[in-house]
Amino acid sequence: MATLTPVDDLRTAPATPRAGRVRHPAAMTRALVGLAGVGLLLLLAQYAQGTAGGLDADVAEGTGLLPRPPERLVAAFGAAALLLVPLAFAVDRLLRRSGRRIADGVLAAVLAYALSLSLDLAVGGLTALTHPSPGGPGRTDPVYGHLAPVLAFMTAVGAGGLPRWRTALAATLTAAGLSGLLTGYATPLSVVLALLVGWTAAHAVTWALGEPTREPSELQLWVALRNAGTRPNTIRVAGTCCYRVTQHQDRPDLDVHLLDRRSGATGLPHHVWQLLRLRTAPLPLGLRPVRAALAHQTLIAHAAAAAGVRTPEPLAAAELGPDSALVAYRHLPGRPVGQVPPAEITDAVLADAWQQLRLLQRRCIAHRALTPDAVRLGDDGLVQLTDLAHGEIAAGELLLRLDVAGMLTVLGLRAGARRAVATGIAVLGPASIGAALALLQPIALPRATREALARQPELAAGIRAEVLRHRPQAPVEPVRLERLRPRTLATVAAGMAGGYLLLQALFGAGLDSFRAVAEADPLWLAAAVLAAAGSYLAATLGFVGFVPERIGLRSALAAQVAGSFVKLVSPGGVGGVALNTRFLQCSGIPTAQALSSVGAAQLLGLVLHLLQLALFTTMMGLGPQTDLPDPAWLAAGLGLVAAVLLSALAVPWLRRRIVGLLRPLRAEVLPRLLDLLQQPGKLAAGVAGQLLVSMAFVVCLYCCAMAVGARPAFSAVAVVFLAGNAAGSAAPTPGGAGVVEGLLTEGLVHTGGMDQGSAFAAVMLFRLLVFLLPVLPGWLAFTWLQRRRAL
Repeated sequence: MATLTPVDDLRTAPATPRAGRVRHPAAMTRALVGLAGVGLLLLLAQYAQGTAGGLDADVAEGTGLLPRPPERLVAAFGAAALLLVPLAFAVDRLLRRSGRRIADGVLAAVLAYALSLSLDLAVGGLTALTHPSPGGPGRTDPVYGHLAPVLAFMTAVGAGGLPRWRTALAATLTAAGLSGLLTGYATPLSVVLALLVGWTAAHAVTWALGEPTREPSELQLWVALRNAGTRPNTIRVAGTCCYRVTQHQDRPDLDVHLLDRRSGATGLPHHVWQLLRLRTAPLPLGLRPVRAALAHQTLIAHAAAAAGVRTPEPLAAAELGPDSALVAYRHLPGRPVGQVPPAEITDAVLADAWQQLRLLQRRCIAHRALTPDAVRLGDDGLVQLTDLAHGEIAAGELLLRLDVAGMLTVLGLRAGARRAVATGIAVLGPASIGAALALLQPIALPRATREALARQPELAAGIRAEVLRHRPQAPVEPVRLERLRPRTLATVAAGMAGGYLLLQALFGAGLDSFRAVAEADPLWLAAAVLAAAGSYLAATLGFVGFVPERIGLRSALAAQVAGSFVKLVSPGGVGGVALNTRFLQCSGIPTAQALSSVGAAQLLGLVLHLLQLALFTTMMGLGPQTDLPDPAWLAAGLGLVAAVLLSALAVPWLRRRIVGLLRPLRAEVLPRLLDLLQQPGKLAAGVAGQLLVSMAFVVCLYCCAMAVGARPAFSAVAVVFLAGNAAGSAAPTPGGAGVVEGLLTEGLVHTGGMDQGSAFAAVMLFRLLVFLLPVLPGWLAFTWLQRRRAL
């Protein structure tokens, strides 16, 4: 804490406030919105060129009907406005000692200009953004770059918060934009794109560097508190945006809380995420205007005090400026219950804490932030409830039950589950405690309480057991509090990715390839569809064969179909492995055995894949019949590999790493394979299934090639698929998208002897059948398994 400052010194102290910077999430949000706007505008210019060209023609026709002043005069007026207004604003800010903000504005202007030049180079071929230049040969710039630096500079410096300068900026940009349209050096889309670039650059710089904010000086605080009716004597800093103030004439001490942009930005991203995710999340203070946050805090505090709760009572509130205010509370000496020794947490203290919550609940006031710091033990031995800023009056039953669950957790952390439940039942009754049991879940608790509970993971189970011991009929099924689950976001992202890939496959290919797919031979196409469908039956057989326990074939088949949906949101085979493991867990198989079965299937599948690749390579004449490399080079290569392996084993930490990676194979997968040897029928089915999966895909690709009119050798197609799919599975993209297509196409061209158009058409048809079209059935199977609680 800072040293106490006497009031006599305050009157002679300089009034210069302490300056700082804060990264407000609103700036990042505006920058992201600007980027999205730039992207949408570029998409419009690329895919709606007719509409954009018609808009340009309409604007040109409309400007031609206006009275035609000399073009040079119009251009000179626009250029003068773009130069003089920012210069005058910079001088004004310098006189007001805002030099750092001017530096921010210059950086934003430079960034906007650089982005404009980059877009000019990158999208210069989009004719929808340009038209023939009126000053000579060539075309106009895609970005009307005169506007972007000016908008970026003035926005970053802070013209948006000054009405006069905001009006001057709007008039300047309007005049300059009309000047560009009248003289023919700009198109409507180039003007809009320049404004978006300037807006984005300004807010990106503002977020990266932080917005300047000024803490009030002691003298400003003293004057504001004095005018609000208090008698401040000394002021000291007690924390971020918090002050401790003593008063004259034996008046009580004050805890002063500052509301400004700094306090609103603290933890705002987390609060916004909770607001989007939870139905019960409070509105973050950072999203409220300062006056609204001030009114809310004082109202909830007065309501709690009127209910008889021991909580800091607001004694004064005052505005310090357009975006800052303060609230002064009566200081209550005490310690957070999280810092009180367990010996001092008696049953009387626990009962008093429940009694304070009961007073809130009788007035339908929800605290909404019960943490170990919000429940305090006063110096007089009585419990206090603080941190009511997120509270709510006229709260519904759900919010009140959440407070009971929060108090159960807070008191259980200090006194144990048995005493917390027993005293709660004694004060609130078994019905209220039992009703909160379904809300005793980490997501329903405040962040600080959740973090404390994570250090005592057995507490939640202990509280549930105690509540059920007193009230066996209490509901134990958790209440769904999530409005938006991460799984929902993944589902939406997967749907968008699937739609994008489908459009790219249908319309991104050349016209010849698209025509080849449209005119595919129906018999070969039907065979390809059957082979693609048969791959799921083979995958089911290969999956079930490595699980000694009995599982339902229908559900196992649905899990393999659901894997086609999971591939959209996971690279390679990671999603399928996770889904199969989760399916086995939900089928009652312990986690270790489930991982071992999936690992054994993957290991044997890899070995069989390599053996098939070697077999078909040999059939093509690229195997043992081909000439071996020069013996000297072969020996050198083998020696180098051996040296690398021995060196790795000689380094202790590398050796431990390798042993650690191989330990699961030795400790889990190999014993699982030994168990499967006791069931040779199942093991044979698993091996056959793993073989048939690869063969089904090879047959599908071969049929697709035959359907588009090509006649490749089957062994060549097999080598291309087995090699290309193995390499593509290492790609970080979902399902190897983009990588697999390129590898298979090049492989069919160079190994299968197909031309580029036919090879791409065959690969596109193959990926449609095995990757994109199964997405909808996969989603349906995924949903069905979830409803049956099989996932």
